[in-house]
Amino acid sequence: MIEMKTEAEVAVMREAGRVVATVLHAVRDHAAAGTSLRELDDLAANMLADAGAKSSFLNYHPNWAPMPYPGVLCTSVNDAVVHGIPTEYRLRDGDLMSVDFGASVDGWHGDAAISFVVGNAEQADLDLIATAEEALAAGIAQARPGNRMGDIGHAIGVIGRAAGYGLTADHGGHGIGRAMHEPPHVPNEAPPGKGLTLRAGMVFAIEPMFTAGGRDDYRYGEDGWTIHTIDGSRAAHVEHTVAVTEDGPRVLTVP
Repeated sequence: MIEMKTEAEVAVMREAGRVVATVLHAVRDHAAAGTSLRELDDLAANMLADAGAKSSFLNYHPNWAPMPYPGVLCTSVNDAVVHGIPTEYRLRDGDLMSVDFGASVDGWHGDAAISFVVGNAEQADLDLIATAEEALAAGIAQARPGNRMGDIGHAIGVIGRAAGYGLTADHGGHGIGRAMHEPPHVPNEAPPGKGLTLRAGMVFAIEPMFTAGGRDDYRYGEDGWTIHTIDGSRAAHVEHTVAVTEDGPRVLTVP
């Protein structure tokens, strides 16, 4: 069942979204060569506490995972696509890093992700990130009343495929609200004009995940959480929480 959100509920989600955006900005600023992933997670946890918000990720335990999630950030580096656990790994110059983060305020969630290069960047990495961001913007633009869920997936997918990237099979966005993950699934590739009809009051996390090697398949790391590209190529993941409104899409995870 898809829960429709009132304007007042969306407003609280907007407050959660501001927390998410502020933390992601700070994490990116602190993600220098030599900084450990654990240090970034500690920074995010402290900022959450200062904001009076709660983590959407810490202790989250879906049925496929071997253990509850141990951090407040997902820190995915280089060939890690999503769900990378913050460890003592210290970032190196040229690492491509994706950071996924969720926060709740008064029981309502916001969820977003960014990708960036630490220090000196290869053009191929910058192109991968820019294409993912372009696809995210295209998907968001389709989040309007009367459109179909397939319109979002189609907008994302055609951009990724045109660039020759893989799209990480079986992964995409999701509904969000009182829980971090709610129905429906938001695909990153789909036929246009098909699927759920979008209505004002729906709120989605839209999140392209592109892999440079062009393959959609993936593997799990030894931790049982981290999803890696099957061929060792690099990946980018970007995400916003978006409300469908009568005036068009409203991005909630911005400052």
